[in-house]
Amino acid sequence: MAMGYQHLLPTSNSSDYYFIPSLEELATMETLQPGYCTRVPHFTVGRFGYGHVDFIGETDVTSHVPLDRIVKFHKHEVLVYDEENEYITKPLVGQGLNKPAQVTLTLQFSLPLTQSSCVVDRLKLCTQKQGARFVSFDPISCEWKFIVDHFSRFGLSEDDEEDIVMMEEEQQPPDDVHVSDIRLMEQDQLLLSHSLPIHLGLDPAKMKEMRLLMFSAQNQEAQVSDGLPITSNFSSGKKYLRSYTQEQTRDMNRSSPPAVRRTPLPLLEYHPSGHQSTSNGTILMSQENKSLPLKSSSTKGFMLDLEHEMPVSGTLSGNVVDAGLFMGRSFRVGWGPNGILVHCGSPLGSTNQHSVLSSVINLEKVAFDRVARDETNKVREELVSSCFDSPLELHKALDHETRSIEVGDFQLKLLKAVSNPVMLPEICQSYVEIIEKNLEISRLSSHAQKLLIHQVMIWELIKVLFSERESDVEKHVELDGEEDMMYDAKEGSSEADVEALPCVRRAKFSFWLQESIHHNVEDDVSRLDVSNYLEQIFLLLTGRQLDKAVELAVSMGDVRLACLLSQAGASMSNRIYVSEQIILWRKNGLDFSLIENDRMRLYELLAGNVHGALGDKKVDWKRFLGLLMWYQLPPETPLPVIFSTYQNLLAVYKAPHPLPVYVDEGPVDETVTCSTTKHFDLAYYLMILHANGGSRFDFLKTMFSAFSSTNDPLDHHMIWHQRAVLEAVGAFSSNDLHALDMGLVSQLLCLGQCHWAIYVVLHMPYVPDYPYLHANLIREILFQNCDSWNSRHSQRQFIEDLGIPVEWMHEAMAVYHNYYGHSLEALENYLACKNWQKAHSVFMTSVAHTLYLSGEHSKMWKLVSIMEENKCEIESWELGAGIYVSYYHIKRFLEDNNSLNEQDSLENKNNACKMFFNCLHDSLALWGSRLPLDGRAAYLRMAEEICNLTLLESGRESATSEVLLASYSTVLSAPIPEDGRSCHLQEAISHFTCYLTERAS
Repeated sequence: MAMGYQHLLPTSNSSDYYFIPSLEELATMETLQPGYCTRVPHFTVGRFGYGHVDFIGETDVTSHVPLDRIVKFHKHEVLVYDEENEYITKPLVGQGLNKPAQVTLTLQFSLPLTQSSCVVDRLKLCTQKQGARFVSFDPISCEWKFIVDHFSRFGLSEDDEEDIVMMEEEQQPPDDVHVSDIRLMEQDQLLLSHSLPIHLGLDPAKMKEMRLLMFSAQNQEAQVSDGLPITSNFSSGKKYLRSYTQEQTRDMNRSSPPAVRRTPLPLLEYHPSGHQSTSNGTILMSQENKSLPLKSSSTKGFMLDLEHEMPVSGTLSGNVVDAGLFMGRSFRVGWGPNGILVHCGSPLGSTNQHSVLSSVINLEKVAFDRVARDETNKVREELVSSCFDSPLELHKALDHETRSIEVGDFQLKLLKAVSNPVMLPEICQSYVEIIEKNLEISRLSSHAQKLLIHQVMIWELIKVLFSERESDVEKHVELDGEEDMMYDAKEGSSEADVEALPCVRRAKFSFWLQESIHHNVEDDVSRLDVSNYLEQIFLLLTGRQLDKAVELAVSMGDVRLACLLSQAGASMSNRIYVSEQIILWRKNGLDFSLIENDRMRLYELLAGNVHGALGDKKVDWKRFLGLLMWYQLPPETPLPVIFSTYQNLLAVYKAPHPLPVYVDEGPVDETVTCSTTKHFDLAYYLMILHANGGSRFDFLKTMFSAFSSTNDPLDHHMIWHQRAVLEAVGAFSSNDLHALDMGLVSQLLCLGQCHWAIYVVLHMPYVPDYPYLHANLIREILFQNCDSWNSRHSQRQFIEDLGIPVEWMHEAMAVYHNYYGHSLEALENYLACKNWQKAHSVFMTSVAHTLYLSGEHSKMWKLVSIMEENKCEIESWELGAGIYVSYYHIKRFLEDNNSLNEQDSLENKNNACKMFFNCLHDSLALWGSRLPLDGRAAYLRMAEEICNLTLLESGRESATSEVLLASYSTVLSAPIPEDGRSCHLQEAISHFTCYLTERAS
């Protein structure tokens, strides 16, 4: 092997990179043919799942840097020789890996084949802009191939990725153009300038030249963020337009309208709050003025009135910022607590068609439900009470079983509601009464009323499907014991009750179904022509309003039809007779044109042929289910069989989808999109749950989604109770519905009901894989909502009654007070929660010097005494709060004059002072910059006071000169100011001179 290339053999540190030939093969070939690594033919570098680079011709792969650091694959891009990496030197074109190659990138999109031509056009445009040559695009494997002459960075920009993703949603090209899209195309043709140079009176073109000279390696990413024109890189605007209807449909699936991403506009105007603006309390910038020259003639720059508030305050902001700061790749969106959204796009829900200004910062509360809000979007206390407090109080009144879990040194009592199926009707009726009170609230929209009525029907359905009679429960209990098997007459009656129970439940469900669809039937009948009585009768039959149907037929003189209607669904023999008659007519070649179509529909329905009766007529899913139950299936068919029959028809698309009520019963107040394959009505899920009998629960997550009962994805206030009651009576059991629990927790927190949020957390099932889930959630709620629960005594008491450790509450309050600078309150709470180390830190950095300098020694002594009892748990106690303890002890010791041997006492006092001063020096060195200026001042004052007491004791007539000089030596070692030290030094010299004079004489 040639020793010159041995240390330059190619290496790699990443396991997901591969090479052809492999690194082992290269090392072998280099051994057999020295210099082989400088002329490797058809060399390939790739990364699994991202793509590969095939270098054309022979390639020199020798390098002192691992190959995976030279060739970097990222999502939809490849970078060879990163110029920002100071350890990698990019060779000249044609040398090393900076040579012609074919690049293959794997696009991580699932695109329809119908859009392959559009994708190819887009990729060709991107390839051309980057100075490469497009080769091909495979829509099956999503591989994009192109050839480059040399390397820098190649791939898709963010805008290109967004456009291709949008193609996935657009199956057809738009037929019309939206006004905002036209405006966007016009703006893309403008030459935009940077906001800072133009307002500082500088020429943007010269600024660009200076930057390119000083920072030649900057990539186009910086150019985009600075707002400078780009001529050969990615486009700054969208090139594909979308129709208004498609854009509107996509917006339905989002929580807010998408902000169009554009090149930043220059900052031209400043509108303070209260002046012309498009959003309240924000600072706006106007669009670019086409007549504005690029070179500003003013040298003043952009001046702001300092009277206007600039930092973020309240719920809105007033910041004027550089557009590039917020339009760079690093900026997306920011979320604050309780649904506060920080963004620089258009205000949510805004209908303003003007272009989005990049330097407008909006702070909006968007993540809130609409349950407790009136028509003006204001929270109403009566709605909070009726929609949240009352149902939760009812749930709290149910029987609960508890389970204690260990969380460190504390215990949490998890709760679970339990009930008897016999009590279910009473529980459901209580919830119905609460909802009926909500219906009495004034100014409710029609949509809100529909949802409330639907909730009433859901509770009624739960009562019908899952309740049991007391005799049934007693029978089950009796059958568990062998000693109670000897019953004669009783046994027969019990069996009769068991046999009758499915029929009773079926009759109750039939009545529920009639009540549920009654208003729909009435609405449809009222819209019909009075003369078309046959169609009216058919609609009445879909709601099983047989009395009205018979009366209508009699009133029209159709007596025979009335007789048939009176027996509709009564027995199978009647249906067979009608069916045989229709078959006989067809065999005999009856001309059916002589019979009205609506009459034949009725005959088909009376014969049990539901699909034949409906034909092309559309009915909702509940009425279709009723038709199956009342006219097609035998009268004794149990409910599980009825539900399974409908489910089977639904699977083969022969039954209408059980759409949620807000979709099924007409338009709602807001535009809603609902996937008929993902979200069904909650009533349907309850039927399936009853039909399964507890055998499978794979649909529970979808069942207890907010979309199964309301179009508000953040509203879980009632479905959580329905889940809890069903689990309480044993209808199912699941430990995988934490999303529902957290949905209600978030909803309660947004309303300031953190005590109820903790109550809901305690009802979350215990999962062994996450043993600290409840503790972490509760502590987080306490920490983030101190204002709420601490300012309301009822909430605080409620939380304490739930068994939440008081120490957690004190810790939350300590963090809260420490954040707002209330150091003494923070210290007291840290002491209450026994966080001695944190209490000691707050004491030393914020509290001790304040109390000492203000002369509050009794309070100081009380605090240090509490901490001293637990000093073994405090790090560096002796050099922290122990300093103040030592100070008070030494001060008392120096002031004590009751010593028998006064000479020994002075020596002991002097030694104690010397030790105290040494501790002061060590403490100052330990705490350093953490001690504020007042803290150092407190140390100096303590040292001065001890120095004065020491010299006062040593200055007595009984003290010898040696003791006095030793005291001065101790005082001069104290951390005192230089002027005080100079005075003590002069006194020491004077006494020392006297001492020498005495010794000389």
